Amino acid sequence: MSALFAGTMGPLIGLLLLCLALTLTTDTFLTVRNILNVLDQITVLGIMAIGMTLVILIGGIDLSVGSVLALAAMVMGFVSHPDYLNLGLAAGVVAALVVAGLCGLVSGLLVTVTRLPPFIATLAMMSVARGLANMITDGSQIVGFPDWFTSLSIIRHFGFLSVTVGVMMVLAIVFAIFLNYRATGRSLYAIGGSAEVARLSGIPVKSLTNWVYAICGVLAGLAGIVLAARLDSVQPSSGLGYELDTIAAVVIGGASLSGGVGSIGGTAVGVLIIGVLRNGLNLLGVSPFIQQVVIGVVIALAVASDTWRRRAR
Repeated sequence: MSALFAGTMGPLIGLLLLCLALTLTTDTFLTVRNILNVLDQITVLGIMAIGMTLVILIGGIDLSVGSVLALAAMVMGFVSHPDYLNLGLAAGVVAALVVAGLCGLVSGLLVTVTRLPPFIATLAMMSVARGLANMITDGSQIVGFPDWFTSLSIIRHFGFLSVTVGVMMVLAIVFAIFLNYRATGRSLYAIGGSAEVARLSGIPVKSLTNWVYAICGVLAGLAGIVLAARLDSVQPSSGLGYELDTIAAVVIGGASLSGGVGSIGGTAVGVLIIGVLRNGLNLLGVSPFIQQVVIGVVIALAVASDTWRRRAR
């Protein structure tokens, strides 16, 4: 556990203090029902943040995850819904994940082959994916999926765990183990520390970079599927602004935007901070506009703390 949550003491203390403050100022925050609601609300963000952690670890950035989420969701709806191709939900899910993975792979190739900066490459993919999502149904939403699909995010097994939350937790554990105990996972830290040194050490930097962006795309697509299960609908406007929340969660969790520093455990804490903060502000009746300001301040403080840490080293 110490390895999985290494370097997250600051964010973890911040999360505990935030929970304490909300417990003292609200009557409903520290209840089982509300805590379960928080877990449900962070599922989409949590899945996307896992992929973003890998990208930021290698010193990259992915601004397209929100648009890829929307595109994957629209592909799933178009392939599976009776009003369109009607090929079944399983085919729709597979098609969505494949398309999302291809989007991520193209972003990776733009970075490694054409040598575009990750910011520009993924900004271009953000625009392309959003446009394609709108083209599929000419901007219309698709509503209505099988009951068993929507129940994945509603029914709580063992009284507390929905399938979608379980998927997020399993993915977090798998990727945490991968980063800490597999050679390939440790190589991502080396690439983030110095891509040239990693290349000279025999690490296939370009190949791993492509894979990281592809995995980030697949996880964004999976997040789109989870969102569709929660809303019982898909729409091309889904995921607007999600990329900022995703990056914020990773940075708040202790990752460095310059690469080489971060962990899945830290990202989980960052996701919880954003989820708990939004939930608490809603319970306190704070205006959504003020909530945006608060979240922005938290992001600025997280990035500033990253800069201070690097200067201290």
